[in-house]
Amino acid sequence: MKVHLIGICGTGMGSLAGLLKAAGHDVRGSDEHVYPPMSTQLAEQRIPIFDGYRAANLDWSPERVVVGNICSKDHVEVIAASERQLPLTSFPALLSELFLAHKHAVVIAGTHGKTTTASLAAHVMVDGGRDPSFLIGGVPLNFRQSWRLGHGNEFIIEGDEYDTAFFDKGSKFFHYHPRTVILTSVEYDHADIFPDEAAVKAVFRRFVALIPPDGRLLVCASSPGALEVAEAAHCKVETYGRPGTRALWTFEVAARLNGGRTTMALARDGTRVGSIDTNLPGIYNHENLMGVVAAVASLGVDIATTARAIRRFLGIRRRQEVRGVAAGVTVIDDFAHHPTAIRETLLGLRGRFGPGKLIAAFEPRSATSRRSIFQQDFAKALAVADEVVLAPLFSPEKVPPSERLDVDRLAADLRQEDVPARVIANVADAAAHLAERAAPGDTIVIMSSGDYGGLHGRVLDALGDPVMPARSNDKARIGTFLDRVGIAHPVLDQFWSSYLVIPALGPDAPLVGCVALEVMDEVALLRMLAVAPERRGEGLGYLLVETATEQARNQGVRSLYLVTDGAQGYFGQKLGFVVVDRKEVEPRIATTAEYLLARSKNATWMRKEL
Repeated sequence: MKVHLIGICGTGMGSLAGLLKAAGHDVRGSDEHVYPPMSTQLAEQRIPIFDGYRAANLDWSPERVVVGNICSKDHVEVIAASERQLPLTSFPALLSELFLAHKHAVVIAGTHGKTTTASLAAHVMVDGGRDPSFLIGGVPLNFRQSWRLGHGNEFIIEGDEYDTAFFDKGSKFFHYHPRTVILTSVEYDHADIFPDEAAVKAVFRRFVALIPPDGRLLVCASSPGALEVAEAAHCKVETYGRPGTRALWTFEVAARLNGGRTTMALARDGTRVGSIDTNLPGIYNHENLMGVVAAVASLGVDIATTARAIRRFLGIRRRQEVRGVAAGVTVIDDFAHHPTAIRETLLGLRGRFGPGKLIAAFEPRSATSRRSIFQQDFAKALAVADEVVLAPLFSPEKVPPSERLDVDRLAADLRQEDVPARVIANVADAAAHLAERAAPGDTIVIMSSGDYGGLHGRVLDALGDPVMPARSNDKARIGTFLDRVGIAHPVLDQFWSSYLVIPALGPDAPLVGCVALEVMDEVALLRMLAVAPERRGEGLGYLLVETATEQARNQGVRSLYLVTDGAQGYFGQKLGFVVVDRKEVEPRIATTAEYLLARSKNATWMRKEL
């Protein structure tokens, strides 16, 4: 089938496009103001994008036109489709028709935590040997794309309460045929379509009532709103929650480990059932984990399998994602735009990446965050940070003047609480200010439902020589750089995403250093460490290895290996590695391309216990 998607770079629409392409459909779409990660995903799938909206985009005669909820009835492509009698449909309706109707739909719903929880559930099911499909409103790093077409019975879907299309004002999740549901929270949100909290609860009640009697609803016990709407369910209901809640599934924090990892002791109905080691910070994320444990247990995945998978979970793009480390400062990207999400994100990040200050930069961009309804709540949430930078409202003209968030007042309220805060309109000025205020050991978290004008990269550039996780546009640069320094890279296509890179100033500049981290459960290998000849002696190799080591700790690695042709003194004295006999190398390391390539008599294997 030939399918055209209007607004194809939206999170859900882009994921649907990938799913349709994987299922064999001819997919194209149109959009404007495109930015990663969705634009990158579509390019990798070779899905054509028409730049801008116009009637001519439909000249290829699609059989269905999917209308995103960005569209009104007078949208140029909607009008063109109607004139040409091309059938209009919505993203949820087509997803339901082609993929969900005959699957066991595992729907993750709630005001907060949907993307993280859905990503966790998908990873656990795949890692546990199941073959689910999924569609998620973010990019799980374990998969590097937001969708998967599997052959198993389960389809994991992020259930959004936002409306569907201009011709269908019902919530998206009404289309999803839910059988197993995780309900993370219910609070007031989406102020542009819901007049009050009662309206939000009403749609969630209607949603949980759709679960059939033989289905299951897992509810977070610390959310009063979720517990309230769960009373409308006709199926079995189980609760999960943090310590102190009256939940069926509970946890206690048993230990906090190096690298920000946490060990959680799990219990069901008061009986210990196992433990989980996770790199996810914050009690709200630990609750998300418990919801997944409970849901997949009902689908036949045992606790030990779940625990193994969660240990390997890498996180999600734009959810507490480390964008880079520069001058000892860690720069984080996060999607938070609701006061609760901002507060919990900041609490979870405090002290995680260093003992210094926690500096927050917030762009009020979403329909809810631009409104004054949360004026006081934003002040309380952002006061968790040590310092705050605020952007002006994004597209303020879209909100009536009487309803707009007062950003200057928000900054003043924060200063009243002894939190330095200022509004900085220009992104370049904001980057310079943040770089000036930050010191080694500090964390800067940049929060927006958009791209904040590229503030993340600007801050890293201002700090200088950032070590950054590689993105897809870095793959060619890595190959060019390794060619330049004379290092063969026969498996680059397989491992480019495991690289850390140091670019010269600017997003498209050549690289001046790189290293790859290949992780295999509790052991890992540093590969392809290289620094440009003209930059050697500046400590860039040290920065790369130290950053990779911290990343390894964060992923639960306990033994880190590398091979060197004569620099063992440097790695031993400065970085704490010890020489090991090649015969003592962990068997999993011995299967890697690096091990097989290291045949020189001068090659020395080294290991560091983390």
